[in-house]
Amino acid sequence: MNVKYHVRLSDDERSMLEALIKQEKPIIAQHKKRHAQILLAIDENHSPLTHEQAAKAFNVKPLTICRLRQRLAEEGLEVAINSKHSRHGGKRKMDGELEAHLIALTCSAPPKGNARWTLNLLRDKMIELEYIDEISRSTIDESFKKNELKPWQKKEWCIPKEESANFVSAMEDILELYKLPYDPKRPLVCLDETSKQQLIEVRNPIPIEPGNPERYDTEYERNGVSNLFMIFEPLAGWRHVEVTDSRTAIDWAHQVKALVDGRYKDVDKIVLVEDNLNTHTPASFYKAFKPEEARRIIDKLEFHYTPKHGSWLDMAEIELSILSRQCLNRRIPDQETLRREVAAWEVQRNDCKTTMDWRFTTEDARIKLKRLYPVLPE
Repeated sequence: MNVKYHVRLSDDERSMLEALIKQEKPIIAQHKKRHAQILLAIDENHSPLTHEQAAKAFNVKPLTICRLRQRLAEEGLEVAINSKHSRHGGKRKMDGELEAHLIALTCSAPPKGNARWTLNLLRDKMIELEYIDEISRSTIDESFKKNELKPWQKKEWCIPKEESANFVSAMEDILELYKLPYDPKRPLVCLDETSKQQLIEVRNPIPIEPGNPERYDTEYERNGVSNLFMIFEPLAGWRHVEVTDSRTAIDWAHQVKALVDGRYKDVDKIVLVEDNLNTHTPASFYKAFKPEEARRIIDKLEFHYTPKHGSWLDMAEIELSILSRQCLNRRIPDQETLRREVAAWEVQRNDCKTTMDWRFTTEDARIKLKRLYPVLPE
């Protein structure tokens, strides 16, 4: 093996290392003695062991010998002796201290030019910081599995401003609504919207077969975007999804009018829960209809808005998430196909009368989201 760093100790250095080896264990750490023994053994001034012979004699990896040589050449004898990262017994396993270092790294920002930490980056950084002389990707991966760590994951989340009276006021208004029993004369209806991009396959997928899943080509052709309005009555287990070309204030106004004149024409009030968009206001009815008609529709509605950065309080958003996983999570070529598929999903869900049992209460919020409540003087 071609050795890049040579070890040539002076007489004084050898004497110092020999004296160090003779000291008792309580006085000197064992890793220092081992480093001293290795350096004496590979000293080229005194019939040294070869690189491979030294690794075998001291039961360490050749990389450990390399790093000891490098530290001696670049940082001097004192650093080479005191380094704690050459280990007896070959490959070092992850102990509590190393796992703490690994967790700290995964919680820090990745190196410049990288969106996230990878196993290779973590391995190289652990070695660069001299937490350990060598470690494999599989050892790091095993530690992640044992500790249930997934540092590559990130999650987009609505993060409200702390100590916000506006947020907690709107939140508690929604939570108090969700506690009320079902009232057929005042149905609770949640509304939300999302979009779906239509994609056309440019090559026919290969059907599923024994031993192979269905395979489809990475190339596709974009074919426009459709909007989906989700209208959800959670206590009745009823939902309706309307596919439209756009999601303007006028589109929203027509969707709500269809509720007022259709399924809920005989109720006293529709208690409408929706997120805080500028299109979700009574003013939108005046953009779409004559004043008399706009006022007639508004008089049938009781508006309740989720707080800004609190759209998770809208149960229609949860139902949209279910729709996305069960129906939309695939390539759908055009709006007509989208309408058919969504309608089939809607019939299936409504036939089952799948309701939603909301369990997060105002009392829970005052404990778990305490940081969002204004702090009042004693």
